[in-house]
Amino acid sequence: MTGQDRDRYRTLTTAAVLLVAAIAAAISFVHIESLAIRYGQPVMAAWLLPVSIDGTVAVSSLAMLRSARLNLSAPWLARTMLLLAVAATLACNVAYGLPHGAPGALLSGWPAVAFIGSAEVAISMSRKRPPKPSAARTAEPDTDRPAKRTAATATRTRDRTARPDTTSVVRSAMAGHPDISTGQLAAMTGLSDRTVRRVKAGMNGHAGEPVT
Repeated sequence: MTGQDRDRYRTLTTAAVLLVAAIAAAISFVHIESLAIRYGQPVMAAWLLPVSIDGTVAVSSLAMLRSARLNLSAPWLARTMLLLAVAATLACNVAYGLPHGAPGALLSGWPAVAFIGSAEVAISMSRKRPPKPSAARTAEPDTDRPAKRTAATATRTRDRTARPDTTSVVRSAMAGHPDISTGQLAAMTGLSDRTVRRVKAGMNGHAGEPVT
């Protein structure tokens, strides 16, 4: 399936889901409005009650969708309100057809089920799961690593090349100060005590070489 076919399929599916949701919402609105008037609610309240109930389903679902897109856990209030709104719209629609027996109750309750299911399908179609950071790092190898390693090796080579001959430095310092201590010699040459001791030990091992 090409990308154009997938886009067309997605558009048709979204349109069908939204159409079913709109029809179910309209029937549910009529049921709840008529039930509210039957039980003594004023006209304004009877018109607003269906909006508040089915609107809560949509708002809670959108809040949970936003959390899913941000890779966060759904807010507990959104979950609670969604459950309450689903229970309310089902109860109202079933109660509207209940005077006509079980068939009437089932028939009247179906629009609520269709609206809730269609709304959830429409919202889930737009949900995008963010890629896992670990997978992204695995998919993109570090191509700069060999270059970094080569640069570090070259730097160490330059440092070793630029480092003065410690033996010559120690020899020169000891030539003018034959009785100088290891600590003083290290301070004079800028070398560590360990390096000075190592150089002196090497010089002592070549007894036949004159110290100049």
